[in-house]
Amino acid sequence: MSERIWDKYLTERDKAVFAATGFGALADWGKRPALLIIDVNYAFCDEEPKPILESIKTWRTSCGEDAWEAMPVLQKLIGVSRDKGIPVIYTTGSRRADNWDAGSWRFKAAGRPPVPVLDASARDGNDIVDAIAPGPRDIVVRKLKPSGFAGTPLQSYLQLLGCDSLIVTGTTTSGCVRATVLDAFAENFRITVVEDGCFDRTQASHAINLCDMHAKYANVRPSTEVVDYLNTLSQGMFDLPSGQGMATRIAAE
Repeated sequence: MSERIWDKYLTERDKAVFAATGFGALADWGKRPALLIIDVNYAFCDEEPKPILESIKTWRTSCGEDAWEAMPVLQKLIGVSRDKGIPVIYTTGSRRADNWDAGSWRFKAAGRPPVPVLDASARDGNDIVDAIAPGPRDIVVRKLKPSGFAGTPLQSYLQLLGCDSLIVTGTTTSGCVRATVLDAFAENFRITVVEDGCFDRTQASHAINLCDMHAKYANVRPSTEVVDYLNTLSQGMFDLPSGQGMATRIAAE
């Protein structure tokens, strides 16, 4: 991993500081990971690949084509995790119809239009993209804030599963992914962020936030290395949900 996505944004001084201080050293893998997929929903991805400046005309928060470049990576990670019986946990938003519970979001977003529901399909922006839709044994966490931990049962689910580590993917790298990583770090989880499994609506924010997380809070690794690691784990380590009755419920929703 000699060439990193953030290298072109760093000055020679920045590179010298990293070399001299040891920031970015790799921590060991955990032994009992969960795969965490942050907010890969239609509001952040659109319903098909489009250039971002086109996509945001419909979904203001869309990350455009970068979201869809990550989909095959997410599909691979999800498939391997399910085959191994590793927990697959999704987060997505949840909001009252009147937007009262937006809370602090309204302070910064005053005057901006709300994330839409499409008239043509009645698609809720918080729906997880069908290409990586949750399965019956997967877990979905609804949240109001950037972090997957803030005001949600995520921490208790991870405790119930006996997880010691997280493999983090999704969007946005600079927002909800980073917020979740920092909260996981505060709870003493070992964290791996999948470089090509995350995306953002601005490429500089994506790269620099990966750099900063790698320096201090997490290992940022390519998906090939993460898949190789997952394949070393024993089968069936976790007491996952049975999934009984969930297929009918998901279809109804």
